[in-house]
Amino acid sequence: MTVAVRELLEAGAEGLGLRLVAGGRGLQRPIALPRLQQPGLALAGFLPQLHPDRIQVLGNSEVSYLATLGPDRARDAVGAVAAAGVACFVVTNGAPPPASLVQAAEAAGVPALTTALRTSDFIRAASTWLEERLAPETQLHADLVEVQGLGTLILGKSGIGKSEAALDLVTRGHRLVADDVVIVRRISPTVLRGRSAERLEHHLEIRGLGIIDVEVLFGTLATLDERQLDLVVELVEWTDNADRLGLVEERYPLLDVELPLVRIPVRPGRSMAMLIETAARNHLLRRRGRHSALEFTRRIDRDAAGGQRRS
Repeated sequence: MTVAVRELLEAGAEGLGLRLVAGGRGLQRPIALPRLQQPGLALAGFLPQLHPDRIQVLGNSEVSYLATLGPDRARDAVGAVAAAGVACFVVTNGAPPPASLVQAAEAAGVPALTTALRTSDFIRAASTWLEERLAPETQLHADLVEVQGLGTLILGKSGIGKSEAALDLVTRGHRLVADDVVIVRRISPTVLRGRSAERLEHHLEIRGLGIIDVEVLFGTLATLDERQLDLVVELVEWTDNADRLGLVEERYPLLDVELPLVRIPVRPGRSMAMLIETAARNHLLRRRGRHSALEFTRRIDRDAAGGQRRS
């Protein structure tokens, strides 16, 4: 996944204060990584440290170094960096871009931008913006509800009752994030966040009722725009082989993150909302070191062992 320099210039303009000064024909060049580079060594001739498709940030040190070179040498130094496949140049601190940079960037078709932000502030802000845009993303046919403070992803085949369970949870005081389509992003190596598709925001599709607006019916506190994923609950067809003790802790892999998984069999008369709520409460207990099923079986084992000794 990549982001075009044009998106950085346009979408990030308000917070980053970027202005194009040269190389406009290269605005479609891709930015592949959220990490930015300062090309001091590369401008001095050590090019192996450069990484293609990254933003090159020229702060006071880099601009001052170029000023020590003659016009031709400075232009050649910038041209060599541009030829290495970098995404763009950004001159920080409100400094006027060196003529050598403008000329070389224009010749190579590599955008040269300026910002009034300090170097450290720009690197921090641009990195945050890029991490958001470059985060791995996928879509799931599911519902996402905040239950007991946990982002709970509800899975199951079409028609099994995911939306009805989500609606029931909302009536019990929990908050809807998404129905039918959940867009999930990995914002760090261990953290996933989910949101609704834009056109479905705050809405539920309930068979027999049609589309309902949860925010209008239950108030703004009944919905969330986005939520971290903490627990996966899968609604499955009823089977007599379902886990009855809860000793097995299953995991659900999603975007290379392992999430705790609970499978709940569906049957007429069972309250899915109550069971999902209980699953969330039980998960919170396990986070605190309380594993009810494991403690129960250990107590049974101790009682059985004591009875054998007495006999």
